[in-house]
Amino acid sequence: MTEFRDRHEGFRSQVPPEVREHMSAARAEMRKGVETFFPADFFEHRDTARREMLLAWRGVIDAAISRIDARTSRP
Repeated sequence: MTEFRDRHEGFRSQVPPEVREHMSAARAEMRKGVETFFPADFFEHRDTARREMLLAWRGVIDAAISRIDARTSRP
């Protein structure tokens, strides 16, 4: 992760701020364009599915933490 961050920071130092602003604006406009292809229900279902996946991962992480706690509390 640090290596990626270092490369990313190197990119930022090479690209002028106004170019980064245009890239960000272009990305936002592309997102708006994609939204016109799908009905509003699509985004509601996508968000619901994303939330359910995050809750599932939370359960996996909680179970792993419980196993670690149980293992470390043994005499």
